[in-house]
Amino acid sequence: MADPGMSVTPYWELTFDADGDVDTGQRDRLLDGVRKRGVADLVVFAHGWNSDRSGATRLYSRFFEPFPVLAPNARLGYVGVLWPSMRFSDEPIPDFKPAPALAPGRPALDKHTRNALVEVFPERATVVEQLARLLEQRPDADTSLEEFGRLVRLLVEVEPQGPQGAFAADTVTGGVPEGLPGMLCGDTVAVCADFAAALAEVETSEVPTGAAVTPPQAWDGAHELLRQATYFAMKRRAGTVGERGLGPLLGRLARTSPQVRVHLVGHSFGARLVSFALRGLPEGVHSVKSVTLLQAAFSHYAFAARLPHDTGSSGVLSGQQKRVDGPLVCCHSKHDSALGTIYPLASRMAGDARTVLGLSVNSLLGRKWGALGYGGVQAVKGTRSFKLADALTAQLPTTGCVNIDASAVVKRGGAPSGAHSDICHRELARVVLAAGRIT
Repeated sequence: MADPGMSVTPYWELTFDADGDVDTGQRDRLLDGVRKRGVADLVVFAHGWNSDRSGATRLYSRFFEPFPVLAPNARLGYVGVLWPSMRFSDEPIPDFKPAPALAPGRPALDKHTRNALVEVFPERATVVEQLARLLEQRPDADTSLEEFGRLVRLLVEVEPQGPQGAFAADTVTGGVPEGLPGMLCGDTVAVCADFAAALAEVETSEVPTGAAVTPPQAWDGAHELLRQATYFAMKRRAGTVGERGLGPLLGRLARTSPQVRVHLVGHSFGARLVSFALRGLPEGVHSVKSVTLLQAAFSHYAFAARLPHDTGSSGVLSGQQKRVDGPLVCCHSKHDSALGTIYPLASRMAGDARTVLGLSVNSLLGRKWGALGYGGVQAVKGTRSFKLADALTAQLPTTGCVNIDASAVVKRGGAPSGAHSDICHRELARVVLAAGRIT
């Protein structure tokens, strides 16, 4: 349990594999330790796109650091969830040591990203090398881009025209999940052009006025296609780990330590993980007292009973906020370009009309496929909304969905992801404590 690099104690880790199976030794140490240490409130944090333990634990240490000072009399315990995810090393994380910069205009896969891809897709090492070679060589022929698209589908195990494939959708139609993202079953050349245009939109907004910008090319779009395809695979995995792994484990904790109040926190796809954990809770378990989603990378309609654009459909987690004996809080930021521009484009479903420029949550398609971490929970009756400053001075609702605009602090980061990973702030720690009514 003791970790010299961790800012808080008692701290436990829970490691899950891609199927949601937990390290049983870690599980047993947690169950035994919570009881022996007299923990009253257990904060459980799931990371997003970090591929290794060191990156995740550094995030947890920094985020948890203010808690003992903010709630000195609380009997707190802390859990860091580790699950097989990854992050492209060119994505900036504020206050974390950046990876060495790649040569400008060359969207090659550096060794860190190649290694991360092999770790999360261990049977596809040859495919990863083929993708890296194409990104390095950047052949002119469209057939090379089509081959790149074929390799991307092979990497994430998707049939080109499969009806559902490997991805867990965020909305369901009449109980049936929607089809694959258009980016994986459409014209690769056109998809890469779309991504290149979206990257141009993001990069233009990030640079000072008058500064020279090299327009993204088709292979820049291909690099983004690989990134987003990988993230959709991680999105599926996050749901699996939450529903099959963390949810049942929390049920076991409720049986062995019924007095413990659990507070779930998730960043990016980790927010999806903790949300799907609600669906995996055994019947009758009411130990989850709050959920805080930080820059959640899944549909803003996930909790909706009816979709505004399709009243016969619902969010995949419709009503799951009722499994929380407290509020489900969604922190969002307009500075998150990964979720504001790239996510809606990547989330197009097969059959939707193509849109290139201006695709944001302010557009029709953007509203349809927008992310929780950009605009908050949508189409859920009774949802309350606050600015961050107001949320920190007001008493938060004790039930239902709550949106908090955290743009005042979640604002640092460069292209392509913007402020997506800028989450280690004292103010957000205060939000978790307020949501859980931890004093």
